[in-house]
Amino acid sequence: MTSPALQLGAATAAQPAGRAWDAVRVPRSIGLLALATLGARSGAVIEDDRALYWLVPTGSAAGWDITNTTVLGVGVKVLVPPARRTAGPGPFWRICPGDTWLTDVTALRAAVEDAYRPEAAR
Repeated sequence: MTSPALQLGAATAAQPAGRAWDAVRVPRSIGLLALATLGARSGAVIEDDRALYWLVPTGSAAGWDITNTTVLGVGVKVLVPPARRTAGPGPFWRICPGDTWLTDVTALRAAVEDAYRPEAAR
């Protein structure tokens, strides 16, 4: 189930964050490690050639201060791929929206912080 504020059309569309969801942008290499840690706890994830974008509840990532990551909220548009695009080029769904399309920001933060730790510390 998707939110009325997350429209999945036939083409990629720039959609406003900060209404029903914010997005957290994480560099692709770190994002893939974080995704492996999150596993089934992850909601929908958009991927492009440089980053992964998790959709999180609006305002839940306020104060996010992890290096090289960005919270995209009010005033920012996010490129949202069509529902069935699961490969590039361009943005695609690494994890398609389903019943649980938002990711818990506390779990995401822990996974991203863990992904930044040196391999020996994992």
